[in-house]
Amino acid sequence: MEDLKRGGIAVIDFGSQYTQLIARRIRELGVYSEVYAHDGSVKHINQHEPAGYILSGGPASVYETDAPQLPAFIRDSEIPVLGICYGMQLLTEAIGGVVGPARTREYGPAIITHRARSPLFDGLAADLRVWMSHGDRIETLPPGFSALAESDNCPYAAIGDLRRNRYGLQFHPEVQHSPQGQAILNNFLFRICRCQSNWSAENFIQDAVDKIRAQVKGERVLLALSGGVDSAVAGALIHRAIGERLTCIFVDHGLLRQGEAKQVVQVFRREQGMDLIAVNAVETFLNALDGLTEPEAKRKIIGKLFVDVFSEQARRLRGFRFLAQGTIYPDIIESAADSKSAKTIKSHHNVGGLPRDLHFELVEPLRDCFKDEVRKIGAALGLPEAIVWRQPFPGPGLAIRCLGALTWERLEKLRAADAIFTDELETAGMLRKGTAQSFAVLLPVKSVGVMGDKRSYEEVLVLRSVTTEDFMTADWARLPYDLLARVSARIVNEVAGINRVTYDITSKPPGTIEWE
Repeated sequence: MEDLKRGGIAVIDFGSQYTQLIARRIRELGVYSEVYAHDGSVKHINQHEPAGYILSGGPASVYETDAPQLPAFIRDSEIPVLGICYGMQLLTEAIGGVVGPARTREYGPAIITHRARSPLFDGLAADLRVWMSHGDRIETLPPGFSALAESDNCPYAAIGDLRRNRYGLQFHPEVQHSPQGQAILNNFLFRICRCQSNWSAENFIQDAVDKIRAQVKGERVLLALSGGVDSAVAGALIHRAIGERLTCIFVDHGLLRQGEAKQVVQVFRREQGMDLIAVNAVETFLNALDGLTEPEAKRKIIGKLFVDVFSEQARRLRGFRFLAQGTIYPDIIESAADSKSAKTIKSHHNVGGLPRDLHFELVEPLRDCFKDEVRKIGAALGLPEAIVWRQPFPGPGLAIRCLGALTWERLEKLRAADAIFTDELETAGMLRKGTAQSFAVLLPVKSVGVMGDKRSYEEVLVLRSVTTEDFMTADWARLPYDLLARVSARIVNEVAGINRVTYDITSKPPGTIEWE
């Protein structure tokens, strides 16, 4: 994939919640982009010979003592640079401008006006609606720069040194609240950096197939197949590369959604023709989880048992040198290994903690891909829509959506209610458009109701549906009242043991998307 990566954009992360979104927006335009810690090594950041740098926003103020600084090699580089919010202020401060606290902070929508001709705004209307989020402002421009755009509260909403191809934006072009933001990024990529548009699902597939074959040669590969979209697409990609030398292990722990275990076997063994070993470990998992209510305890038990069951199967098979996983780019984007300050958010190995006697080399064909790219690759590989567009699902499965003690009866109750919610969203055309993730949560709480003129005392179900660009922040989906009414009526009538349905209207933050 080196050819696809070369000549792309290096996004330098200064702590913005939107950093991943910048990289995704660039890739949507067909150009490879990778995120790097601001204190990463020159060699690491320049490994793919980028055609441009984008400096992300961040929570700091450039005049603070411990604020992240602009790497000297970027300051002295002749490669085009675009600074966004904090990145713009950092670029200004590093080359001789002055930044200070703004008299009026600017958070939310704003109208900017650009009058000076520049390639950054080429082809765009004079007045643009954008999204601001800053408490500092540029007071004095650095040498060689001029103002390119202004707003009522910000005389330097965009700046540029057109001779050296250095630009800054006080607003965030990467968010959907800046409608012409993608056009601005397009101009930076193709008019200023002269990038080539060659990053696509089709090009990625051929390149990944070649790389898988080169890595594993004639060896066999073992895949931990969860049934989720990431491992499914990884499996389809590896199967295209090496065919029958791929063996998949699917562990059914009884915590999947309705019909998923059967669907995995149907799709991958029968339709895709893969060598699939399906392990029924439902009783093992439920016995181990019996009586547990604390979510972190559930997670640890499930993680350990999965490793134990998987390892037992791997020992029986023997002769496998490589282990394949559905690791994707957000799992490893922190780049902590090359950063002095970045902290690892989570381990990116899907099957972590394998016993010492199992010595595998990892095959992770999707480690450079975002989730939306994984879906495009899966569709291009011919996987069914039901797999490619499967709703996001946590590793511990329904164990953290069935709050309180787990029993088969409660899990079945939750599965049935969740399936009704999904079905109604699909029928309304809102499962993919208008929502990003939707699911049901069963509470260990009972409420009084009246059903058939009789008193009932049964469990409470919560519906959760969110909209989000990157899953780092999210807002609750404004589902139509009629849709919610249909879902509620069907659940209390069709699912025994539930007599009250509620809808979660908490955003992230302060809440999280999952309940546990």
